[in-house]
Amino acid sequence: MTVVRARRHLLRWMGVGVAAPAAAAVASTWAVSSARAANFPQRPVRIVVPYSVGVGPDVVARSVAERLARQWSQPVLVDNKPGASGIVAFGEVRRTPADGHTLFLADTATMAVNPLLHASLPYDPRRDLVPLTLLFRATFLIFVGGTNRLRSVADLLEAARRQPDGISYATLGNGHASHVAVESFARAAGLRMLHVPFKEAGAMLAAVAAGEVDFTTIGMNTVAGLVASRRLRPLAVAARQRLAAHPDIPTLVEAGGPDVEMRPWAALVAVAGTPPEVIERLQQDLAVALATSEVRGRAEQAGFEITPSTPQALRERVEADLALYAPLVSEGRVARL
Repeated sequence: MTVVRARRHLLRWMGVGVAAPAAAAVASTWAVSSARAANFPQRPVRIVVPYSVGVGPDVVARSVAERLARQWSQPVLVDNKPGASGIVAFGEVRRTPADGHTLFLADTATMAVNPLLHASLPYDPRRDLVPLTLLFRATFLIFVGGTNRLRSVADLLEAARRQPDGISYATLGNGHASHVAVESFARAAGLRMLHVPFKEAGAMLAAVAAGEVDFTTIGMNTVAGLVASRRLRPLAVAARQRLAAHPDIPTLVEAGGPDVEMRPWAALVAVAGTPPEVIERLQQDLAVALATSEVRGRAEQAGFEITPSTPQALRERVEADLALYAPLVSEGRVARL
């Protein structure tokens, strides 16, 4: 149906006479909105990713970008801006035109940790963005060094009870997903453990493998080589179900731990103020892209599970995580910056 015919149809449906001017205005607005959605995108689309090229989230973002480019017959570019837990990248994105041509790969840190840690941020997640869809989630496991004396999660917890702060764990820094994950685990168990932050993953994993730090939490795909060489040993999957690819590894509860999941996630969001019809078009096209075997396969190879959602489900995920992590900050388990 053409825009003109659609406008006439709407006018007939609404009636004419006294209400005709108002009906015409509504029809005109509807026609403009429909045309704007139908013509989107009008130029290349950019997905800003707060991670380095080649790491898991970047791999997934690029697979989505490739699929969308074919759907839209427009280039979809991935713009990597790593560092500062996404603060700088998101601060830049919020200043771009609100027309749907700039998207952002937001994650647990951007949406649910940074607002709790920083007294001042160059963005407000609730005010400055429009949720589109959850993109993927990862599953963390608890790993110890291959020769570590701790043989199970029950052993780890018992040692931590005997000696508060005597059990150490490695993360990629204050407020990182690995940090809030372990502190959620420790808090649920009623324990305190010693946090040892590292600046990069290689040094962190080497320290755990060598027994310099007792354990860490990370995805299996990242450390598959170290597990195969027996330099790292998994104690449990921090989820309510075992991994299909590693059914011999127990869940955290099965291994004697608290019922806590360590499942960081990522999502795609747009700039607040983007026209609703463009947002709807983005949501529909993303749903198509995320349902393809190529995107799901690339994500699985990177250690992630594609988890598309409604915008409301994404909002609820953010609110739930804010509530989960707020006590970690108020109790001093994660330092406010």
